[in-house]
Amino acid sequence: MDSNKQLVKNVFILVTGTAGAQAITMLASPFITRLYGPEAFGVLGAFLAVVMVLSPVAALCYPIAIVLPRQDSEARQIARLSAVLALLLATAVALLLWCAGKPLLHSLGLAAIDAFMLLIPLAMLFSALQQILQQWLIRNKRFKVTAKVAFLQSVIVNSAKVGLGWFNPIAAVLIIIATLAHALHAVLLFIGAKGTLAGPAVAKQQQAGIWQLAKKYYDFPLYRAPQVFINAISLSLPVLMLMSFFGPAAAGFYALAKTILAMPANLLGKAVADVFYPRITEAANNGENVAVLLRQATWALAGSGAIPFATIVIAGPWLFGWVFGADWTASGEYARWMALWLYAGFLNRPSVAAIATLSLQGFFLCYEIISVLLRAAALVVGFVLFNSDIIAVMLFSLVSVALNLFLIGFTFAKAVTVEHGLR
Repeated sequence: MDSNKQLVKNVFILVTGTAGAQAITMLASPFITRLYGPEAFGVLGAFLAVVMVLSPVAALCYPIAIVLPRQDSEARQIARLSAVLALLLATAVALLLWCAGKPLLHSLGLAAIDAFMLLIPLAMLFSALQQILQQWLIRNKRFKVTAKVAFLQSVIVNSAKVGLGWFNPIAAVLIIIATLAHALHAVLLFIGAKGTLAGPAVAKQQQAGIWQLAKKYYDFPLYRAPQVFINAISLSLPVLMLMSFFGPAAAGFYALAKTILAMPANLLGKAVADVFYPRITEAANNGENVAVLLRQATWALAGSGAIPFATIVIAGPWLFGWVFGADWTASGEYARWMALWLYAGFLNRPSVAAIATLSLQGFFLCYEIISVLLRAAALVVGFVLFNSDIIAVMLFSLVSVALNLFLIGFTFAKAVTVEHGLR
């Protein structure tokens, strides 16, 4: 019971910080949307979509393993390994873009972001460092630090968007701020984690331990990194294809809808996942009932998210037009379909957090491969057969709902099987 109370307390701490951060974002959004317009948001959305594909695999998903070891010394070595890999991979991406970036982006219909292509590896590196520090703080259960950083970063970033937008409301400003936002977040997390990062000096003969750990946790680059990469592609497909088929304004409508609807997921879903990951790992190590924890977390999310997402389904176009300006009514049309998908994605946060603990990395990779194929097919049907951005978003969302519900059911069934096997 005490562990469950601590779980709720930790979730509350993270939710409080995230709620403050999201409140700042929501308060600033009506000003930002009226300053920049759909086209600028579309270019930003395309840039962030590319960054989103690359950032999760910048360190080959080794940061996720930081929570798992029993000893802090091993976790520190994983953090060092992650940082080295992130620097090497970001450098490789920078060289690739320097040599062939423009023709590559033009071939993908992303010519609008070729002027910013060298910011992509920077955002990728900063994002990886942010992941490493977040996982280290999660491991040490420093949830107050994470909450404070989320709030402070939101204040600074949104103030910069509004302040600079008064003078020069162009896509370049949004993209530069988005890149620096990752760096700022990493710096603030480092300051907050500084007291826990220090450890015993690593002797030269121990340096090989980094690569031994790389082999020990091989399933993260082998299974989790491709899975995360494929998932990121599938989630980025709509904005990239909207940009290519219908132009930056359509991509901007989608980007705003995704940003706003992701707020409930970031508010509670991510907090639950961050707290649930070390908790379910601890429960599995101690022989506790993992299935019960998984069911309780999922049902709690189902109840808390039902009203916000249902409101968007019913009144999305009117709400978006009223809050963000008449130019954004079309974004509300996207949002009413996307709400169904993102609600299902909101519910699967505990299931995704349990993947590593339940040794489902291989299954998760297969799941993502099938997912990206089905989601891409849905978009192609909408774009090519119906020539409709709304139908494409609708089909993409409905396919995503089915996929998320399947993942939740499969993960819970596996947890029940593991529990019975322990008896």
